[in-house]
Amino acid sequence: MAQEDDEEDLVFNVEEVQKIVRDNIELCLGGNTYSHSRTPQWITIITEKTLARLNKLNKPFKYILRITITQKNGSGLHTAAAYYWDTATDSTCTVRWENKFMYCIINVWGLALQI
Repeated sequence: MAQEDDEEDLVFNVEEVQKIVRDNIELCLGGNTYSHSRTPQWITIITEKTLARLNKLNKPFKYILRITITQKNGSGLHTAAAYYWDTATDSTCTVRWENKFMYCIINVWGLALQI
């Protein structure tokens, strides 16, 4: 039983992380309209709240977040990423959120600590 718990701790649970991220986006952005001047504050709040909740999971991971908030105005956005890591323990997830005025895209990387 203890070994199962240890193995579970080393798993990056995508669904769990996505729920945390979605909750924090909705809490912060909710029904707001896009505001260029408020975007840095929103990013800070979402980052701090998300990292705090991820830390409370007490899993042996380092977390990296990338947050993009952009006005919904018809312009395009293209991104790419490449990883060289341990596919057995490290992982990533992306959450895409939108309302009538803006898009919010958050990437979370979980990199397992070697213990």
